[in-house]
Amino acid sequence: MCYSWIDRYVSSLKGRRSITIDIDATDDPTYGKQQFSMFNGYYGQFMYNELFFHDGDTGQIIVPVLRHGNSHSNKWYVSILKRVIHKIRQVYPDMEIIIRADSGFNCAGFYELADKYALKYTIGVASYEVLKRKVCRASKAVKHLYLEQGQKHQHFISFTYKAKSWHKEQQCYSKIESTGLGMNIRHVISNFKATEARDIYFGFYVKRGEASENRIKEIKNMCFSDRLSNHGFFANFFRLLISSIAYELFLILKIKTTKFENAKKWQINSIRTYLLKVGATIKKTKRRIFYRLSKAFVYQKLFLELLKQ
Repeated sequence: MCYSWIDRYVSSLKGRRSITIDIDATDDPTYGKQQFSMFNGYYGQFMYNELFFHDGDTGQIIVPVLRHGNSHSNKWYVSILKRVIHKIRQVYPDMEIIIRADSGFNCAGFYELADKYALKYTIGVASYEVLKRKVCRASKAVKHLYLEQGQKHQHFISFTYKAKSWHKEQQCYSKIESTGLGMNIRHVISNFKATEARDIYFGFYVKRGEASENRIKEIKNMCFSDRLSNHGFFANFFRLLISSIAYELFLILKIKTTKFENAKKWQINSIRTYLLKVGATIKKTKRRIFYRLSKAFVYQKLFLELLKQ
């Protein structure tokens, strides 16, 4: 079913020259004796670990994956990503593929895969001791500026960095910021050519919040992918797929409703409340069935327009 899901996504790429793949995971707390529900030390709970590959431009789910509760964020993702890329390149060999993910998905295997398939990427990196030393001087200057002059300040620097497990050096970009509540230091690894650190961070990387994190919230909280209460693992995997299908159906409605000004910022809950959970009376005759909506229905024009489509 996952392979079919990827095939469906690939079939929708006609006419596109570039895609952005967002990768992220979310926790699903469990309260029963579900198979492979395990304790995760990072989240501090018994849970399943859901992994999502999203199209960063359209919001489509490329493929959803259910994992054991004690899985690290990057478990399986490189091998799954390899399969996704292979299927895309089979049909579109010249497609530019850009990968965007947070620090949980930073690993040596990914960089080897990126070189093999000529991928572009921007990946977050945790603040290791080596990175802390790299930004120490800039961090002190920014902190001093705030303590002495009371100025909140952002400073960006770039440098090459290579972890022991990586096969080669990577370009690292760091944001050093004084917020008034403390220092906020973030690092990303990117192979974008001749791009300023600020543009990479704000112009591309932080957009994953809307493109990926908010989409996962819709799947989890509004399409109920967190209701994996079956005993069997694969039964729960199937329930995750059903929730993802529901999300894709809502995505079709969302795309159509964005033509209307009032509906441009709607999420799935808004569509459900304003367009689906609508009171009506039903009248049957020998030849017809009439659905009568209230004259006070605020979105009746939008509703009728969607029916026509």
